[in-house]
Amino acid sequence: MTGLPATKFCAIEVPRLAEEALWQELELTPKPGLVDRLNNGAHHDMDHALFVRSITAIAPWLSRFTALGSDYADQPADEQLRLLRPMGIACEQAMYAATGGVNTHKGGIFALGLLCFAAGRVREVTASNLCREVGILCRGLVARELAGRSAAVTAGERQFQQLGLTGARGEAESGFATVRRVLPLWNGRQLHDLLLRLMAVNPDSNLVSRGGIHGLRYVQSYAQTLLANGWDRRRLLEMDRALIRRHLSPGGSADLLSVAWVLAKCG
Repeated sequence: MTGLPATKFCAIEVPRLAEEALWQELELTPKPGLVDRLNNGAHHDMDHALFVRSITAIAPWLSRFTALGSDYADQPADEQLRLLRPMGIACEQAMYAATGGVNTHKGGIFALGLLCFAAGRVREVTASNLCREVGILCRGLVARELAGRSAAVTAGERQFQQLGLTGARGEAESGFATVRRVLPLWNGRQLHDLLLRLMAVNPDSNLVSRGGIHGLRYVQSYAQTLLANGWDRRRLLEMDRALIRRHLSPGGSADLLSVAWVLAKCG
């Protein structure tokens, strides 16, 4: 994988990278449709200060995910989600306590929690090893939690039944295939470029929830156009206004931006 200069990392450094990634994502400005230092994006219930509180609450849990992975590193990977899930829920509760019940980082906790847990299990921390381990950890997740449900209750279940979208579960089970597809195309310098590349191809369930399949296609097409024709701050601000008008927030791509940043660092 290409991107930021790679260094050899040990498992205990991955939680630090994950926290760094959350801060990098938050501070990136402008960020079309998303909370940043300029505005609240397409959100009425959250702002920059709320995200700061959320990251501060989440950060201590990241090293706990890695420690848990290390404790059970000798156990089969495809049996580990049942051990990881209670800790993930506890981390979510810490987030909700800090945000007054607002879901700021549930997707990020899921993705980065898996990466940190995987870091405790692999012999050598590389992007490829982490992605492979996450894929094994999540093997069968879509079949169990989406395809196996007769009645759709959650937004994710409805999107799977109606559109075949697998959301965050599918991305994790694939070993972050979308991120692995995008990282070699990134210039390794500008996070805006990386975010646009993710938005251009990611079947973002947040966008589908807010704007249906047409909202998803709109954002993908907009990002593809900027990448093809060139982008600058003015064009990003225009995109931000366009997404806010349509109440579209590419939160899934924001989560994958954090994942991509960690993987690019690990090399």
